[in-house]
Amino acid sequence: MQTISVTEFRARAAEMVELVQNGETVRILRHGKPVAELVAPSVERAQPPRWKTPIEHPLIIQRPDGKSGAQLIIEGR
Repeated sequence: MQTISVTEFRARAAEMVELVQNGETVRILRHGKPVAELVAPSVERAQPPRWKTPIEHPLIIQRPDGKSGAQLIIEGR
């Protein structure tokens, strides 16, 4: 793990990003205290929100009279 100051990070940002791309972690210090860590993103991808996932088994409601929702809307007009 590399540890550098904020000032040094500003001067060598491109070099630090390259280190992170190669699997290194870079800890950034301000006044000797850690304020940030640069790490490579994890390989796992976040799952899409549930509302974006396709419906595997759509809900089918069977009415006793056998009419569909569309038929009920048409009749109501």
